[in-house]
Amino acid sequence: MAEEEQGFVIRDRRAGGATESAPAASSTVKEAKPPAASSPESSQTPPSPPVTFSSFVISLGSSSLMLMGEQLDPHQASIPVNLPQAKEIIDLLSVLEAKTKGNLTPDEQTVLRDMLYALRMKYVTLAPPK
Repeated sequence: MAEEEQGFVIRDRRAGGATESAPAASSTVKEAKPPAASSPESSQTPPSPPVTFSSFVISLGSSSLMLMGEQLDPHQASIPVNLPQAKEIIDLLSVLEAKTKGNLTPDEQTVLRDMLYALRMKYVTLAPPK
């Protein structure tokens, strides 16, 4: 019985109205490190920027570029070239362009159009001739 009291208690307060005595909302866990040891690391990470349509397009475009052999970060290992998967992302952005026509701000339209142009030109230079 004394061994059960050596751990620490985790209480899930996400439900909002849960009390500390609710058995489903808490559990006892035996850990070597206290939970406070991981909180300074998480407080040092900068907050993520908000997700916008433009950031979504840039994220997809960056993924496609990496699949075509571009190394966006010189400190990371390069990803093997995968042209079919890169083309799939380009096609996805093309569908997104068609489906959002007339519903984008001028800036969003420019980001999407420019990204598609850059990706298509890069793909054409890498794709084997038919």
